[in-house]
Amino acid sequence: MKFRYITAAVALAVLAAGNAVAKEGGDQYPNGAESWLAGAVPPPGNYFLNYFGHYSGKLRDGSGDKVPGAEVDAWFDALRFIKMTDTKILGGDWGMHLIVPVVQQKVKLGGDSKTVTGLGDITFNPIIIAWHTKNLHWTVALDLNMPTGAYKSGDPRKSIGTNYWSLEPIFAATWLSDDGWEVSGKFMYNIKRKNKDFRLAPGMPKMDYESGDDFHMDYVLGKHFGPWAVGLSGYYLKQTENDKLEGETLPEVPGVWSKGRKGEVFAIGPSVSYTNKNGTMFIAQWHHETEAENRFRGDKAWFKLVLPF
Repeated sequence: MKFRYITAAVALAVLAAGNAVAKEGGDQYPNGAESWLAGAVPPPGNYFLNYFGHYSGKLRDGSGDKVPGAEVDAWFDALRFIKMTDTKILGGDWGMHLIVPVVQQKVKLGGDSKTVTGLGDITFNPIIIAWHTKNLHWTVALDLNMPTGAYKSGDPRKSIGTNYWSLEPIFAATWLSDDGWEVSGKFMYNIKRKNKDFRLAPGMPKMDYESGDDFHMDYVLGKHFGPWAVGLSGYYLKQTENDKLEGETLPEVPGVWSKGRKGEVFAIGPSVSYTNKNGTMFIAQWHHETEAENRFRGDKAWFKLVLPF
């Protein structure tokens, strides 16, 4: 009974916990980041990628309806460094990467808002293995997401990071036809650890909050015309396990979340790519979240640079 007594109090406190746009509702991966050639890892060499964009959204409850007074608006810039080696593992190219995100976010809860700027959760991946055939390219990888982002226990409006570790197996594939049609997808499963520093408010005792694991994917369908490519891209996420507080599944709070606070979201929008003769790629895309439950729902604009060096 004690758990149910605190549920109403924790409701508002949890609404935006860890909700920097680069994670959208506790996500440590910027959904929609990979579209064109997602499964076609480049040849051996060093590469710099920059993901810059803006997200704005309103929180939705378990029925997809708006939760009054809960909004997020954020700018983000993620710096990614990839090194692909000449070493072969099971016939595939072996590489690694590091992603360092920086976020400025404004979170509004119940009429009160805070703006914070800082480092997000850093991702390191020591295992990228990529294979290539004429028309099909595929990759397996394993991301480690680290709780490096700014986190304020008891005040989610001041938190950018999630304050938990997670492991993320990845499979990505690209099919590119002889006449330029492309279908690409990146499929991920995020396995989360507990946040052991959760508080209902500053100064209150620590509690264990465990966000449920989730499946998510990025995708693109489009056509290449010389150095240009145009198509539709987006993402889908579905939380597969319940959120838990002190080991117990969160009960339903009508108008706030459904039982377990399982999130789900789908986004789609136009995407344009241009690649110059030096292999530098520019991508611009807009993603509109058409459906969302127990998460923020809004719009995201992206500008991506891929630079060999």
